[in-house]
Amino acid sequence: MQMTLNRRRFLALSGAAAAVATFGARSASAASPLNFQASWINDAEFTGYFTAIDDGYYKDEGLDLTYLSGGPDLIPESSIIAGKADLALTTPDTTIKAIVDQGAKFKIIGAQYQKNPHGIISLAKNPIHSPKELVGKTLAVPPVNVISVEVMLRANGIEPSQVNIVPYAYDPTPLIKGEIDASLDFTTNVPFTIKQQGAEAVSFLLYDFGYTIFNDAIVVTDDTLAAKRKELVAWLKASRKGWEENLRDPSVYPPKFADTWFKGTGRSIENEVYFNTAQKPLIESPKGILSLTEDSIAKTIDALSKAGIKARRDMFDTTLLEEV
Repeated sequence: MQMTLNRRRFLALSGAAAAVATFGARSASAASPLNFQASWINDAEFTGYFTAIDDGYYKDEGLDLTYLSGGPDLIPESSIIAGKADLALTTPDTTIKAIVDQGAKFKIIGAQYQKNPHGIISLAKNPIHSPKELVGKTLAVPPVNVISVEVMLRANGIEPSQVNIVPYAYDPTPLIKGEIDASLDFTTNVPFTIKQQGAEAVSFLLYDFGYTIFNDAIVVTDDTLAAKRKELVAWLKASRKGWEENLRDPSVYPPKFADTWFKGTGRSIENEVYFNTAQKPLIESPKGILSLTEDSIAKTIDALSKAGIKARRDMFDTTLLEEV
């Protein structure tokens, strides 16, 4: 390594004592590298992290952070298994299913969304305000989320067979055209898209009707937790600060990222401001942003058990947040 060669040359020129002192100073001031895998493409869902990067919060905590964007073909857990990332944002159901079914050595150490943004979206001219109003209707659901919807329906006394569930490809066009009655999507984002196409949307969260899981779980491997605990606590501190700063006024930071983080996404800054504003109440917590409370863990375990996923308390580690 270059640092080793420089040190040897310095030892030869200046003596061992001076070299050790200088090397120690360099090591103390060097930032610790940490790679963070996001769950999706760059949009307002990650504005708090962009804020923390650009405002220097990670550097202030002694981190050299590499941000890895996600996308539709990426499984965030695969990045940490492969060693590409030290931590990742993902959904608690996929993480816990991997632990249970495959013996994956994962831990959930925090959560961005205290309430999951996934919800049922319909048009205001044909509104659906609750699960009971879905009976006899056509609901488009991404295949990966069908079990979640079925749990929510059963929690409200409705058999899934009473609703015509069809595949959904993350496109609100069939809803706008009246080909379906409702869809499952991010309530923080899709209503804006629908409005841009001349319609108005209404929505309700699965969380508010029985499927009580958080989202954007912060996941690490057991090995990373043991080896980089200090860095993970530093990441939580800086990330919380970034989110707090961003959410003071959700309209401020998205325009600042128009030519950087949000460049080339095909999404408008107005959309990002809408998204950032809508997600604020879903992220903030009396215990602090990114918190894992015993209540939220218990609710998540209960909801996942109804989906046939057997989560346990020891799959969550709250001790790092206690150091933030």
